[in-house]
Amino acid sequence: MMHTVPDGVEVVASRERARHLDSPPLLILDTVTGFLDEHGIGGGPLAWQRIGDGHSNVTYLIERGGESVVLRRGPRPPLPKSTHDMVREARIQQILHGHGVPVPEIIAVCEDEALLGVPFYLMGRLDGTVITDTVPAHLSPAGQRRATSEAVVDTLVALHRIDVTRGDLASLGRPEGYLRRQVERFRGLWEINTTRDLPAVDRIADWLARNLPASQAASVVHGDYRMGNLMFAPQAPAEVLAILDWEMATLGDPLADLGYLTATYSEAGSPPTPLELTEVTRSPGYLTQRQLAERYRSRTGLDLTALPWYQTLALWKAAIFCEAIHTRWQRGERPNDTVFGPSLETGVPRLLERAGRYASLAATTRR
Repeated sequence: MMHTVPDGVEVVASRERARHLDSPPLLILDTVTGFLDEHGIGGGPLAWQRIGDGHSNVTYLIERGGESVVLRRGPRPPLPKSTHDMVREARIQQILHGHGVPVPEIIAVCEDEALLGVPFYLMGRLDGTVITDTVPAHLSPAGQRRATSEAVVDTLVALHRIDVTRGDLASLGRPEGYLRRQVERFRGLWEINTTRDLPAVDRIADWLARNLPASQAASVVHGDYRMGNLMFAPQAPAEVLAILDWEMATLGDPLADLGYLTATYSEAGSPPTPLELTEVTRSPGYLTQRQLAERYRSRTGLDLTALPWYQTLALWKAAIFCEAIHTRWQRGERPNDTVFGPSLETGVPRLLERAGRYASLAATTRR
C-alpha cells in the first residue's frame, strides 16, 4: 500500500524533523522530492512504499505525478567498509545492461551522503512478480512451476556465459584468487561484526582454506543469486524480466553462485534456515536442488564434484552477513525489526551447522 504521509521513524517529512530523531531515518521526503526535481521526475507530492524482502539494503517504490521509480539505499550508517556500495552496484548494472543481462534501468545515482546519510540510486519500476511465500496464479500450474525453476537455472547459465575479458566487464573485478579472497574477507568480517564466540566460524574457515578447489572458469558472479532476487514476467510462460540486488557482484568462480543457489534453495524435507526466503519451492512441481545442479551441469559442462565445497562457502558466508544484521539489531540500529534480527540468535548457529554438514559431504566426495 502506498503512503502519502511519513511514519515518523523510517520515513520523515523533512530534514528538520530528521534532526530530532535518535536514529537517522531511511527516507526524507523533502530531500527525495528535491532530487526528483533535479532529474525531472514527476511533479507535486510523492507517495512511498517499502518493497522487497531485503534485510540489508533498503528499497522503496516512489510514485509522483504519474511516474514511478524505485529508490535503493544502504542501511543506516555506520556501515562496514566495502559494503553497501550503492554507486558500485548501480555501475555494475549499467555495464551488464550493455551486455544483454536483464537488469533494471538505472535512472540516477546520488553519491552525496549529505542527502540521506548514504549514497542511493533510482531505477525504473518493472511490472513483474518476485516469488517468495506464495505462488503467483499464472505460474501455479505444475508445468509453470517446473518452468519457473528451470528459468532460474537458465538465467544463471546465461549470466555465466558472458565473456568477462571484454572491455568494461574486466573492470568489475579480478577473478584470479577469488575463492581465497572470499574466505579471507569473510573471516575478517566476522571479527568486526560479532559480539559472541562461535568456534564453528574459524573451524569452517580453516577447512575452506585447506580445501580450495581449482576454478574451472571465470564469470560474472552475482553473489546472492536466488529465486527471490529474480523478477518474473506478470504472465505465463515463466520468464525472468530482471536479476535484482547486485551489491555483492564481482568477477570470480561461477560455481560460487551455483553453490549459493542450491544451498539456500528450499525443497521438501530440508530443514528451515534464516535464508528461507522463497519457501514456495517446497511445494510439488518445482525442481529439487539436485535437479537444479544437474540442469546447470548439462548446460555448462562444468565438473560439479566439488559443489559441496561451494555450498559450504555459501552458508558460512551467509552466517557471517546474518551475524552482522544480528549485531546491528542488538545495537538498536534496526528499531522496527521485531522478527528477523532476534531470530538470528539461533539462526546463525543453524547456518553454521548446515555449512558443516556440506563440508563433511565434500570431504566424503573427495575420498
